[in-house]
Amino acid sequence: MSNLSVGAAHGKIILIGEHAVVYNKPAIAIPFTEVGAKAIIQEGGNDESGCRLNCKYFCGPFENAPEPLSGITACVHETLSYLQVEKPNITIRIESSIPSGRGLGSSAAIAYAVVKGLFRYYGHQANEDEILRLAQVAEIFAHGNPSGIDVVAVGSEGPIRFQKGKGAVPLPIGKTLHLVIADTGRFGDTRTAVESIRTLYEQDRLTTQRSLDLIEDFTYHCEQAMAKGDVKLVGCCLNLAQEELSALGVSDEGIDRLVDVARDSGALGAKLTGGGRGGCILALAADEQDALQLSISLKEAGATETYISRIGMSQHHYFEKAENERASES
Repeated sequence: MSNLSVGAAHGKIILIGEHAVVYNKPAIAIPFTEVGAKAIIQEGGNDESGCRLNCKYFCGPFENAPEPLSGITACVHETLSYLQVEKPNITIRIESSIPSGRGLGSSAAIAYAVVKGLFRYYGHQANEDEILRLAQVAEIFAHGNPSGIDVVAVGSEGPIRFQKGKGAVPLPIGKTLHLVIADTGRFGDTRTAVESIRTLYEQDRLTTQRSLDLIEDFTYHCEQAMAKGDVKLVGCCLNLAQEELSALGVSDEGIDRLVDVARDSGALGAKLTGGGRGGCILALAADEQDALQLSISLKEAGATETYISRIGMSQHHYFEKAENERASES
């Protein structure tokens, strides 16, 4: 057992396939290494449960943690039970640069980082499946019945195609994708969005299924275009997917406005990313210069924050950075 250990994960972006992935269809996710989460596990909890949590929203014993943190506390207890730790006496400090409620994998990255940190603290050599299963405990609290894509994506080394029950497959990239992520400034509610599509499915199965099937088709075409380096076709797939997401009712006026601004400013494609009804949009730029201009246009249009992400070239992974920091602390 170590006196201190660190677990880390980066954010994630759903490029295409969100919501359809809940219905066992494929989705493409990419690592969002510009932001991330880190969990520092240290000796000394000194409360009845033996666990103390320090984070942006709460500092104190686990049993006093507010309801929004119930997912992470449940995840910790499940992990400690799995590790057969009865008297932990630890403090878990969480640091995250991933904005919450924006569809960028905040809850999944924190859970993944915490589980990984606990495994290291107690000297357990874990395989990826164990980490994913335990991190998913927090996601169930956060989103109800998640597909599982988020916890896989926040630990992935590169773009993946994910399908419920089939896991993740790494995807080749023929040409660098320049993406601009723009924050609407409003919390998205993935749970409500998923439930709204479920209700729609029950009310009008034929129309809803058609939209889900089309998103599936666009996802496969997008995958093929990515492999060939056909960024224009990738953009076209993103635009078509956005039309179906709007038809499913998970886009909204704020998202639509930023999508329109992105397209009018030269984006090859633009759509919501994540659950929708708030959160973020993504826009595909032709190159680095266009990405910078898109970022400026989206901020001028009211985006509270923008990020530029490059997919397909060498990336500095958030968890690698955390590992280096951990080594320097030792």
